[in-house]
Amino acid sequence: MANRRRNGSRANGRAGRGGVQPQQTQQRKRPPIKALRDPAIFAKQSGSDSDTPQDKVTLAQARRGTPAHRPVRVYADGIFDLFHSGHARALMQAKNLFPNTQLIVGVCSDALTHKYKGYTVMTEDERYEALIHCRYVDEVVRDAPWTLTPEFLKKHKIDFVAHDDIPYTSAGSDDVYKHIKEAGMFVATQRTEGISTSDLITRIVRDYDVYVRRNLQRGYTARELNVGFINEKKYRLQEQVDRMKETVRTVEEKSKHLVHRVEEKSHDLIHKWEEKSREFIGNFLELFGPDKAWHMIQERSGRVLQALSPYQSPSTSPSSSPTRRRSTSPVNHWPPFTTTQRSLSQQ
Repeated sequence: MANRRRNGSRANGRAGRGGVQPQQTQQRKRPPIKALRDPAIFAKQSGSDSDTPQDKVTLAQARRGTPAHRPVRVYADGIFDLFHSGHARALMQAKNLFPNTQLIVGVCSDALTHKYKGYTVMTEDERYEALIHCRYVDEVVRDAPWTLTPEFLKKHKIDFVAHDDIPYTSAGSDDVYKHIKEAGMFVATQRTEGISTSDLITRIVRDYDVYVRRNLQRGYTARELNVGFINEKKYRLQEQVDRMKETVRTVEEKSKHLVHRVEEKSHDLIHKWEEKSREFIGNFLELFGPDKAWHMIQERSGRVLQALSPYQSPSTSPSSSPTRRRSTSPVNHWPPFTTTQRSLSQQ
């Protein structure tokens, strides 16, 4: 029922009374919002195909969010070799300059870059692909010009150009963005200190041997790395020496850990032995000390023995003398005579 009411009200609103549509203000179609999972699009060689009139927009108007019928088109260009966080942060700043920003990024070709700046690590196709997968980029212009011309700005319907404020000396000019700044179309972004393509290349050149040995270990051939036969053997020998050092270092660490554990165990044993010895001495003193349990046991055992043994009479008491009387005759210790011996003695 609710769906019918909503659909009916929409139909009535479109047709009006008597089937005639009411007069409404014409609304321009906004460009679809790009989902974060979708890459950016490549710009056409003919430029922007939007049919929205490109009215002149001032910086103050863009910051207020006007015009409302279209986004503010901001352009940022560069080489973007070895795309890193410094590039991404610059594009993030350009994307967030205004409430409704459409960011167009221009990437210079290999030929133009090698001519004016130097050799690149990544090819132009690799750099194009890196840019379209950046979340802040809406559109990528391939083979972008080194110096922006009014014709290029008009073809791509660019309102502002974003770049850091440091004068960019190149192509015989003190600042390739000077005419853009004079036209009031320049918006400055901040550089990220500590990270740049030149810094990354410097790290690789500085630690060249380390990275060559790394790639040899990962399966790359000496020919692929442009390394000679002698240098290859040297790098492999260094790798073996480093492995031996690492093994020795590991053994040393384990031995130190073992010695430390033995010391801790010995300390624990000594501590326990001291505690047991104190306990043994305490028990010994408690048992054999003066007025302690051992003396009490001896005293009680003496009483028990005295109770079990008979009493002795005094020596002067007649009852203490034995009933038998000893013979006063001397004791004959010789053996008695036999019958033969008696007869012989009588003769």
